[in-house]
Amino acid sequence: MKALRITIVLLLIVASAIGGYWLSQQDAQFGQVFIRVAGQDINTSLPKLGLLILIMALLLFALWKLLCLPFRAWSGYRRRKGWERLSDGLAALNQGQWARAEKLLNATAKDPIVGGIALAGAVRAADARGDDNAAQKYLQALEKRDPNAQALLQAERLIARRHPESALDLLDAAAQPLPPRGLWLRIQALEADGRSAEAYGQLGALKRTGVLTAAGLNTLEPRLAAQSLREAADTHLLAECWESLSRPLRANPQVVAVYAERAAALGWNDATLRSLEKALDSNWDESLIALYGRLPIDHLDSRRASAQRWLKSHSDSPALLLTLGRLAGLQEQWEQSREFLRRALELGAGAEAWEELGDGFNATHDDASARRCYFNALKVLRGGKIKLSWQQDLREITVADNTEVTETRNEHGFPQLPG
Repeated sequence: MKALRITIVLLLIVASAIGGYWLSQQDAQFGQVFIRVAGQDINTSLPKLGLLILIMALLLFALWKLLCLPFRAWSGYRRRKGWERLSDGLAALNQGQWARAEKLLNATAKDPIVGGIALAGAVRAADARGDDNAAQKYLQALEKRDPNAQALLQAERLIARRHPESALDLLDAAAQPLPPRGLWLRIQALEADGRSAEAYGQLGALKRTGVLTAAGLNTLEPRLAAQSLREAADTHLLAECWESLSRPLRANPQVVAVYAERAAALGWNDATLRSLEKALDSNWDESLIALYGRLPIDHLDSRRASAQRWLKSHSDSPALLLTLGRLAGLQEQWEQSREFLRRALELGAGAEAWEELGDGFNATHDDASARRCYFNALKVLRGGKIKLSWQQDLREITVADNTEVTETRNEHGFPQLPG
């Protein structure tokens, strides 16, 4: 490209010379110019004078380009070497060659174009080596070159080291508005600082940046929503946070479960039951119906009535039968509780149903049956399988090998598992 420019200049000079010769034959048609320099008179035509000035300007331009060519070549060579070192340094950083990456990137730090990228990579390499002093030195150099890049990198380091408050202070002091990565870092810092409601409020801006994929947003949004509900200090804040959620999130089973648990913990029982019942009516979920029976709140009659209503359309739900067994047990209706739990176990309810059944036998002072149930619960938790053999009074409960569980004790008189 540079050679082409010089060639064009030379061609212009030749064209000017040819034009000058042509104009010399046309002197009579143009005005004359008289110039006196140091006592000497110069007489020429106006076109010749203009052409002479043009030729001199082109010659000076060509001379300047020729004189600058070695310096420009040297500058280009240094730039290419800097880019090569940057490329090699980033490749070494990607391969885990921390010391080599840091050396190459530090050597490129003074490059006016890629020096900022090199310093950021050098910080990461020093962190990977565990050399905080070197990382701080590179960060100081990066702050002088690119304060915003330094703020983002330092905020990322502070979040990773569990100092979200310092990261937030740094991001708030950076140039506003924050770039997409800065906004994403701020949301992470808010979440880590226990301010998930604020983080959730910035999701709209984060979505517009495109910094996260749709899958990432679909994971982040319910997590922030659930965490903001957990952090609600009172029922007023809990209700405000719940109302700020979108309709799909208020139907999300995980979010509904967190809201119900937090409402129950704050003594807001009506809101707890209302949220669970509305969610189960619109979209049945096994985890929610299990929570419906597990929450330590009253309203046993209304809860059981709702569960009985759901049983008409979900008769094969082990979690619903487990919940009915629990509610009947809380009302001390043991026979009905055992029948619900038996059906739940037949449908695969697992260890939780065995434990609940054991609690029921324990409440009626049937210690032998309670021990058998607790043993089966433990066996299921350890991955074992239970073979059911029910008698009418539900007292004959056997394990997978179809032999009854017998109690054994050690030399100190404490019960122990067989084997």
